[in-house]
Amino acid sequence: MKVPKELQSLIDDGVIDEVVRPLKSGKEAAVYVVRVGTEVRCAKVYKNMAQRSFQQRAQYQEGRQVRGSRAQRAMVKRTKFGRKEEESAWKNTEVEALYQLMAAGVRVPKPHSYIDGVLVMELLTDAEGRSAPGLGTVELAPQTAREFHAFLVKQIQWMLCAGLIHGDLSEYNILVTESGPVIIDLPQAVNAAGNNAARAMLVRDVGNVTATLARFAPELAATRYGEELWALFATGELTRECALTGEFIDDETPDVEGVLQVIEDAQTEHEHREYGREVADGRHAEPRGEPANSKSRPDLGLRGVPLKTTMTRGSQDTSR
Repeated sequence: MKVPKELQSLIDDGVIDEVVRPLKSGKEAAVYVVRVGTEVRCAKVYKNMAQRSFQQRAQYQEGRQVRGSRAQRAMVKRTKFGRKEEESAWKNTEVEALYQLMAAGVRVPKPHSYIDGVLVMELLTDAEGRSAPGLGTVELAPQTAREFHAFLVKQIQWMLCAGLIHGDLSEYNILVTESGPVIIDLPQAVNAAGNNAARAMLVRDVGNVTATLARFAPELAATRYGEELWALFATGELTRECALTGEFIDDETPDVEGVLQVIEDAQTEHEHREYGREVADGRHAEPRGEPANSKSRPDLGLRGVPLKTTMTRGSQDTSR
């Protein structure tokens, strides 16, 4: 087997001793079984941006903290330096999440080292010492499926208490070891408090786990742990010890104020755009001979946009 150059440099530096075999290759990385002294571990080699196929990356990165204002500005402007920093931040996210979740008691692979884009960590195995299978490839008794479901919901709860959401959780990134399920693959982990799509991702994560295990215990399909978890988190009531019921009643009260605000914001945005076009086309020129501060000129807000006079709902325009 040809040793990847990323792993060859780790061999040369004495970080690992041997690459045993490839384990799997996914959309984000390729994983190899490696030997370190007498221990067998795995090495995750992250693919470069051009090689990856993971979609909607920007959605996952929303709310992440970046060290240094210069790096943050460069990432927003998508400069060459900014793209390099974004790449580094994406890869570092999994390492940081693993340590954070281990400290929170969540069952994830134990990381050993992270050097030059390669993460060396614990190799997960089954009862026979073979590489642990994915949750979607095993047959389970109904009671075992219920136990796995309860365990994984609790793990998601602890992750949320630690401020993280997996973001891409499914049967493909949960391995079944001798001691039970283990959650893997966290480069897209989401900041629960800082990402606008956090609720949707949490509900989807829980829904994916539930759908997989409901094949063996059909009654699980009626539970709504994702919605219940988010409701508790959003109100500040979620703790590691919270007893969940799996029940959730949707609030069907229409948000009239919210809808009106969206309409008003859209109207204001439309007016701003129209004014900008008029200025650009010369259709909003000032009358000749009038000073720049003449009262005939509309009051201007930010970026030269005319300020809109907003009436409270229900009030009447008495200027007519």
